[in-house]
Amino acid sequence: MITPKETLLLIIDVQGRLASAVFQAEAVESNIHKLLRACKILDLPVLVTEQYPKGLGETIQPLRELLADTVPVEKLSFSCCGTPEFMKQLRLFGRSEILVVGMETHVCVYQTAVELLEFGFGVHLVTDAVSSRSEANKLLGIHCIEKAGASLTSTEMAIFELLRVAEGERFKAISKIIKS
Repeated sequence: MITPKETLLLIIDVQGRLASAVFQAEAVESNIHKLLRACKILDLPVLVTEQYPKGLGETIQPLRELLADTVPVEKLSFSCCGTPEFMKQLRLFGRSEILVVGMETHVCVYQTAVELLEFGFGVHLVTDAVSSRSEANKLLGIHCIEKAGASLTSTEMAIFELLRVAEGERFKAISKIIKS
């Protein structure tokens, strides 16, 4: 189970040129946007990476608007864990459960998820918030990540698991996000 006290949202490489080229790009972007908005309401920290931003561009504008106080970690290694600055920031948050979203499922997301598992983190792959340029590679990535030991979840499943109860102002705000 994921809880707001133990969980962090990791957004991997949702960048300009790549984000527009992946399978079901609009749906993936919408789901990541919903997760980000919910994380703000639930006080979950967010860590963002960018793979070679000089070549692939920055994190897409709709997400950057919600990430105004977050500086992306630039990386060249496919796994986020191969970048010392990423590992430093991840450890500073002190969270044991990682909600993983981003691109591409069969490369950077896969390699990161496997290494996070090896480091002892709980990895929760948000399957409707990850993608690759082809559906086949997305599905293969999800399969391999699950086989490595990650839990699979969806945007709504993760948000409601974090929320826990259907009452109060947080529930009302999150309901609006889900319906949007």
